[in-house]
Amino acid sequence: MVSSFTLVTRTTASVEQLFELSLSIDEHMSSMDRSRERAIAGVTGGSIGLGETVTWRARHFGIWFTMTSKITHLERPGCFVDEQVRGPFRLFRHEHRFALEDGKTVMVDTLTIASPILGRLAERAILVPYLRRLIRRRNEHLLRVLAAAPSGNA
Repeated sequence: MVSSFTLVTRTTASVEQLFELSLSIDEHMSSMDRSRERAIAGVTGGSIGLGETVTWRARHFGIWFTMTSKITHLERPGCFVDEQVRGPFRLFRHEHRFALEDGKTVMVDTLTIASPILGRLAERAILVPYLRRLIRRRNEHLLRVLAAAPSGNA
């Protein structure tokens, strides 16, 4: 089974600033302090680029997980995609899109996931809400770093 969701974040920060900050390994780790997420291999600091990988180690649901992601697509400053190449999911794909609409930057995160053990019902009831909260928290962190107040999340 495959589940997907989209999270839209609007801000006054520039598309370019938000795009670049979204590629920051350091800011990702800062935003995930609750799960003690750390980059342990590949690109472990600074900005990640096309074709590069990062291996994350984090604690979720009281269990330590390790996941390696690769940037499989990057078009500055409009879009990039990271996908799991090794880890706990059957499928994990995170598409990040950035655009200017009505004078505001709109960041659209689309996650597509498939659990190796849980069925679609468990993905929808447990994983999707959990990941939605993680991404929302990450985006709020990025906006704080840019000192830009969100103009509304959808």
